[in-house]
Amino acid sequence: MTRDDIYEHLAQVYLGKKKKSIQQKEQHFSAWLVINIVITFVIFASSFYGFTAFLARRGNALHNKVIYALNNGPIRVNYNVRYPHPSVKSFSLSVPKVGADKYKQLQFSARGMEEGYPGRMRIELKNKKNERDSVFVDDIQLDWKRVSIPLEKFEKISDWSDIDEVSFVLESWNVEKQKGILLIDNICFSG
Repeated sequence: MTRDDIYEHLAQVYLGKKKKSIQQKEQHFSAWLVINIVITFVIFASSFYGFTAFLARRGNALHNKVIYALNNGPIRVNYNVRYPHPSVKSFSLSVPKVGADKYKQLQFSARGMEEGYPGRMRIELKNKKNERDSVFVDDIQLDWKRVSIPLEKFEKISDWSDIDEVSFVLESWNVEKQKGILLIDNICFSG
């Protein structure tokens, strides 16, 4: 071995370790740089997509999905319209001051229980001028039924700006089972 080979070997042993640690730091730094660039790109792309999707669908979402809820959970109505009990059982919700003229339909879900189900019921709306009109809903059985009634079906009501009561009426001559339990949920006006 010559003197140059020895110096070269010693340089590799001592300087090579320094070169490796510098190279490792450079590789580590470049890996973090790549990861940060990828994360930044993903955040920017998802923010851009979300913002443009919001702007593109904003009109439909705000105009078609406006909802004014009237209750916060299922309402349980026990009814018995057999003789000698009264032949009509009604449940009313008073409506806070809201202009229903902004909305297009009254929606709710209803179902009967095993003890009995009405099959048919009458939905009645009343405003502050004491104008009343009603619509019949059929097929209220054991499964939940989502009901959507266009407000234009309530033809006798002329002033929609001050609806103050929504009533659910069970009449002995219209129900299938004259004794039972009715559940009503998700009562709302929607646009």
